[in-house]
Amino acid sequence: MSLMQGTEQEIVDYLLAAEKEKREVEKITTRYPSLTFEQAYEIQLKLIERKEQEGHRRIGVKLGLTSKPKQEMMGVHESIYGYLMEDMLALEWEPIPFSGFIHPKAEPEIAFLIDEDIQGTEVTAEDILGVTKYVAPAIEIIDSRYLDFKFTLVDVIADNCSSSKFIIGNKWVSPQILDLKEIGVYMSKNSEVATVGTSAAVLGHPATAVAWAVNKLGETGRGLKKGDIVLSGAITEAISFQPGDTIMAQFADLGSVSFSCK
Repeated sequence: MSLMQGTEQEIVDYLLAAEKEKREVEKITTRYPSLTFEQAYEIQLKLIERKEQEGHRRIGVKLGLTSKPKQEMMGVHESIYGYLMEDMLALEWEPIPFSGFIHPKAEPEIAFLIDEDIQGTEVTAEDILGVTKYVAPAIEIIDSRYLDFKFTLVDVIADNCSSSKFIIGNKWVSPQILDLKEIGVYMSKNSEVATVGTSAAVLGHPATAVAWAVNKLGETGRGLKKGDIVLSGAITEAISFQPGDTIMAQFADLGSVSFSCK
């Protein structure tokens, strides 16, 4: 059941204002406790449409909750997705101002660079590998607008899955020459190892996560386009950072990606 248009716009205005003003707000389910997942995705799409109206271009998709243990912990049976906008893409060689965040955290991911349109509800991991020109090391910076980074799944979906910034490394590799299921990763903060993991943590295989996203989008007649970037999901736990910190993620066979915060 769809929300009344006025309610949707009120929530979108609320979340966009929090993002633009870089301030924490109470989660939306405090006021609207009966919101469903479907309604949350409707709000998310309205939020993205507003960003597009303001001149920001959509450039891809990101995955969340791609760890089965995390899904079980949260009491859900599937992942979630949000959208990437061009102003979220940061560059390795330019320090990122901390003033642009509220309470950011970094997590290592494998980025898929899509070379063909793909849409449907029965897309497989093999299909995804077939339309992916390159995979690359990436770091996503998540930054929920909610107070103390606390929220329900409905809240985080509506807030575009805490999307904030992402950085892609300069080593791009064909997925045909890698075993993407077995990519070891460690992430360090100021040269000290903070987290360690393997790409199998992402639904067993990162391409499986991307296929899930395409199938989910396909339920509403959407999909991925040539040129899209897809962040396939966090390989390790996210770590917080502060001004002066440098974060680096090192991927076996994929090189590294890093950023510094000022």
